[in-house]
Amino acid sequence: MSERASETTAVGEATERAAVDEAAIVAALHTVYDPEIPVDIYELGLIYRLDIGADGVVAIDMTLTAPGCPVADYLVEEVADKVRAVPGVRDARVTLVWEPPWTPERMSEAARLDLGMF
Repeated sequence: MSERASETTAVGEATERAAVDEAAIVAALHTVYDPEIPVDIYELGLIYRLDIGADGVVAIDMTLTAPGCPVADYLVEEVADKVRAVPGVRDARVTLVWEPPWTPERMSEAARLDLGMF
């Protein structure tokens, strides 16, 4: 399968854009950490939805461990910046959501091991 996808512009010219690799987006999310917890946000279970549009726009719904998180704006912007840096991504739209509320049960087994929760 080709690493490139073709799309047609309004004037009918074929243009090439890099196909967006979901694994690359997830890898980028693994580099974002909550400053108070030594586990990345993906393993913490803070990413609720990840949609990749055919136009290269990535939509992400994420939450935080607590509504009063003082670095909420920073984390949302960092997620958007890291995802935008993935080849083929034209834009990243990150929405902070509170439903369902985050609970420790959303963490991966690896995150629980890292935090000594077993």
